[in-house]
Amino acid sequence: MSRRVTFPNESADYRTARDALLEAELGLRRSMEAVAEQRRRLPPGGQAPEDYVFQEARPDGSIGQVRLSELFGPSHQALAIYNMMFPRNPADDRPGAASGETALLPLAESPCPSCTALLDQLDGVIPHSEQRMAFAVVAKTSPQRLLGFARERGWRHLRLLSSAGNTFKRDYLGESASGNQQPMLNVFERREGAIRHFWGTELLYADADPGQEMRHVGTIEPLWNLFDMTRQGRGSDWEEQLQYSCCSRVQAAPLGGK
Repeated sequence: MSRRVTFPNESADYRTARDALLEAELGLRRSMEAVAEQRRRLPPGGQAPEDYVFQEARPDGSIGQVRLSELFGPSHQALAIYNMMFPRNPADDRPGAASGETALLPLAESPCPSCTALLDQLDGVIPHSEQRMAFAVVAKTSPQRLLGFARERGWRHLRLLSSAGNTFKRDYLGESASGNQQPMLNVFERREGAIRHFWGTELLYADADPGQEMRHVGTIEPLWNLFDMTRQGRGSDWEEQLQYSCCSRVQAAPLGGK
């Protein structure tokens, strides 16, 4: 039985409405767990058509190669790969980076601010998540640009790979037929000696209700969920940016910068 709680000076109308909302929140929690359980019961997905070879920039500036099978590491059975839009969608006219080597790129070749915001948030998660699974970010840009941008953002934990030399993005819906990049997240599993696709954020391609966009990675992104806890909500007049000119606290560098 739930323990009844109250806050200072709240009205009876507030408590009645809040209790009704609590019931809805309990239903949402049950639904989220039911969906997660349904996901876990998926039959084996399709086997990866090849052991894709990615390029990776090392801290010393050299370029190495790594295969899809190697991304799992020695012990993980699960691997999540996020398709970063770098380059961004051609229709995205949000400002590019204000400083660093990335600022020298043409806007069409620069990284997506929304993907960047998501990865800013996930960089700190990796030391925790890698205890149970592997995670990598794949982009179509060069490995040198990826490494340079990571340094500018202050990313320390994300594994960043270039797919410029393979068809991974096209095969797993991270790239359209016209070559435009898509922010797809896919999960793979090592199963009986084979690499199989387990699940992908197909909400990206599903019809969305009005005002909801696709929300395909919504459950793993703190930013938008945090906005949902306010009366103003997510709103419709704000988007992530690579940097912000002002905020309630002094910001000396882009998010994640040093």
